[in-house]
Amino acid sequence: MPYDYQLLDITIDKGVLFATINNPPINLMTIPLYMELVSFTEEVEVDDDIRVVVMQSAVPDFFIAHFDVEALLATDISEPAIRSSELNPFHLMCERMRTMPKATIAKIDGRVGGGGSEFASSCDMRFGSLEKTKINQMEVALGILPGGSGTQRLPRLVGRGRAMEIVLGSDDLDAATAEKWGYLNRALPASGLDEFVDRLAYRIAGFPGQAIALAKESVNHAELPLREGLAEEAYLFQQSLRTHGAQTRMKQYMELGGQTREVELRIGEVCLELGQE
Repeated sequence: MPYDYQLLDITIDKGVLFATINNPPINLMTIPLYMELVSFTEEVEVDDDIRVVVMQSAVPDFFIAHFDVEALLATDISEPAIRSSELNPFHLMCERMRTMPKATIAKIDGRVGGGGSEFASSCDMRFGSLEKTKINQMEVALGILPGGSGTQRLPRLVGRGRAMEIVLGSDDLDAATAEKWGYLNRALPASGLDEFVDRLAYRIAGFPGQAIALAKESVNHAELPLREGLAEEAYLFQQSLRTHGAQTRMKQYMELGGQTREVELRIGEVCLELGQE
């Protein structure tokens, strides 16, 4: 049976996969949860029926607290640290969330910290609640550093100075500030968080899967030097233009009155009408 996990509750509807983390009392990223997240990301990455992945929590007040400190204390430190040219399994797991050919969304209605924050920051989008969302990279206070991609992702999300404040300060970052800094796409009232994220997820899932995958790949190339990124964008655009979904939907758009004043004034709604019979 696909998606058979003990700590992740999986539901699939209309191309959207909802993965609900359920490891009470605080959704600690224990080794069992970590291993399930590794397997899950490997499985969903290659599932062509899924266009959007929404990560959420069943545990009140927590998305993922952080990685299990007891597991870190059990690490063998008798040998010197080594530099590897290969990404470690945790980094690979996070990279799958960033690069898989489908949209990945973290719905953070509570605390997220340490390795949980690194996992969330690897998703394409993050949404939180004004009342409950708190972000904390507590590693430096424990004498270590965010080693699950935090020192690399945070500067890309919020800038170097703010990343330094988050990493070195080991203090709570509230949702309103996280939105202003760019960690969260939006901080919403808790009462409207589910509705907003679900609406966005289903909206994206209604668009051609190849377009989602190619557009995401192109956006990820924004980390390249500009000329290289533009070259990749031009190539991926040419690829997208040649897909069945593009040819079908562009023709349908014109049949619906595209490029007329009446249609262009409500283009957001028209985008949802494309692909419907």
